[in-house]
This record gives sequence, structure tokens and C-alpha cells, in this order.
Amino acid sequence: MTTTTRGRIDKRQAILEGAFTVFAREGYAQACVQEIAREAGVAKPTVYNHMTDKATLFRHALEAAARRILEERVAALEPLAAPGDDLRATLEEVAHTLLRLHTDGRSCALRRLLYSEINHFPDILDIVKESGPDRLTHALADRLARLALAGRLRAADPDLAAEQFLALLLGPLEARTRLGTRELPDAELRTMAGVAVDAFVRAWGTAAA
Repeated sequence: MTTTTRGRIDKRQAILEGAFTVFAREGYAQACVQEIAREAGVAKPTVYNHMTDKATLFRHALEAAARRILEERVAALEPLAAPGDDLRATLEEVAHTLLRLHTDGRSCALRRLLYSEINHFPDILDIVKESGPDRLTHALADRLARLALAGRLRAADPDLAAEQFLALLLGPLEARTRLGTRELPDAELRTMAGVAVDAFVRAWGTAAA
């Protein structure tokens, strides 16, 4: 990769990061490209060189944020690759990490932008889902399938098991966090993780679990 190409990629990433920060702070309507350029540390024409208009920038900024969030959440599943003897404890560790990631500032900002702009940008839900929740479910299903093959979980439907695990975990969050506006203490997140895992193991566990 040439220095010029590397520099262009770095500027694009800075623009997308700056754009997400400004959109999250100001909302789409109030955000201006000049402010985004200042946040990204580039000139305003540079923003337009990478993105044709504000709407395109908004879509790409949300997609980039969703992909970064996805990478962090998929990494949180890694302990399931070698859970050791105490599968329940490993599931609780993974569940707690996912809850922390789901309630961090970036994740909450992304959800608020989805809620506020979905009527103006109906396609952003599909953009974010393709780069986030759907792929997380598939990654989790793969981990659960391997555990089922090892006799640690019931070998039924890993995709359904993954959906139910995430539903048990994330379902109560919107109400508890008041749509991402209330920060939850870590002790509450750990309790939620334990309750979700308990229900999941009762439904999908084996004697080995």
C-alpha cells in the first residue's frame, strides 16, 4: 500500500469518526459539514472529496460505527471457543461483556440516531443490521453449534439458540436504560447477565453444562 493510499484511507476514517461524533451530538438536521471537517481535522473540501453530500456521509458514518461495534462484540465471544469446565461461568462472562458493549457511549448514540432519523432515512436500519446485529447472531450461532457438537449444549437449532440468548440478554435493556439515556451500574449488568444465562442454560443446556 502506497503512502498516498494509506493517507487517503486514514483521512476517510477520520472523516467517518468525526461525522459520527457530530451527528450523535447534534442530530442530522443540525450537523454541518464544516463542523464535521473541524472534528475530523481536515478541510471542508476534503470531506466532499470523500463523500458526495451530507446524506451519503451520514449513511457511511453509521455503517462504519456499526462495523466497529460488531468487531468488538464478536471479539467478546472468543471465550466460548475454549470455555473450560465451567460453561455457565464462561457464558456469564460473555454476557456481561456484551451488555457493557451494548450500553457504551457509541452503541447508545447509534441507537438514538436510528430512532430519531429512521423516518427520514428508512434504509439505515438495513445498513446497520447488515453491519451489526445479524452478523453477531451468526457469529454466536457458530460458537453455540461447536459447543453442541462437543455435547455442552443441546444439538437442536444453533441459530435459534443464538437469537434467544441475545433476546434474553438485550431485551430488558431498552427499558432499563430508558432508550440509552440512563447508565446502568456494573452490578446491575452482572445481575442481568446471570439471569439471562440461567434461563438460557435451562432451555439449551445438557448435564455437561
